[in-house]
This record gives sequence, structure tokens and C-alpha cells, in this order.
Amino acid sequence: MTDTFDDLQTSYGRCLRHGGFIARFYEIFMASHRDIPGMFSHTDFSVQHLALRRGISAAIAHAGGSTLTRRTMTEMAQVHGRKGRAPVPPHLYPYWSDSLLRAIAEHDPEYDFTLEQRWRKALDHTTSYFIQHY
Repeated sequence: MTDTFDDLQTSYGRCLRHGGFIARFYEIFMASHRDIPGMFSHTDFSVQHLALRRGISAAIAHAGGSTLTRRTMTEMAQVHGRKGRAPVPPHLYPYWSDSLLRAIAEHDPEYDFTLEQRWRKALDHTTSYFIQHY
């Protein structure tokens, strides 16, 4: 049986209900590495927040083997690939994952070590996909 990571969708829902989750992620992420703020110098954050909000759900579904997210994930990998409009060098993905996990820990009252490991498994699956397509 395939792991659908439904528990992560539920965790993510709890994060969003508490408000400020996406903004807090970006605060953490921007402070995590000196190269990251410059990558967002021309970013409309109202658009970016919405894109990330959808992207996290797609990433969870992708990690769970959903074929419905294949196109979305391919498009996201192209955008963040070497020749994309917002390239992300592979060495920065751990900063993205760690920043997201910190924001989740702050916003999901049910976050614990087991849930963190589940999140890491799903995020590793997704970031590996992006790195393969860099």
C-alpha cells in the first residue's frame, strides 16, 4: 500500500489555520542563508505566498505518489531548474526544508518527532525530484 501522507495534509491544514504560517516560513527561510534574500529581490510576495501555499500541498501529494500532481511538479521543477525563471541551486534545498520544518513546528500544535520524520521523508522526496531536474 502506498503512503499517501494524508497526515501531512492534515498537519499543513493546522498550520494554515493558525495564520501567518507562510509569512513566517519566508522570515525563517530568508535568514537561513546569505544567498536566499537576493533570489527574491523582484518577487511579488502576495503571488509568491499563494504559489507556495499550493506548492506545499502538491509536494505532499507528489511524495504520496499522486499522478494528479505530475504536471504541477514538472512545471515547478522547470521554474526552479538551472534554465528556469527562478533557478534554485541544489545546495539551497536543505535550507528550504529546514525552514519549512521550523515554521511547521511553530504552527502545528501536534508537531512531534514522528511527524517531523514524516515531513522530512516527503520533503526529501520532493527536493530530490527538483534536484534531479536542475
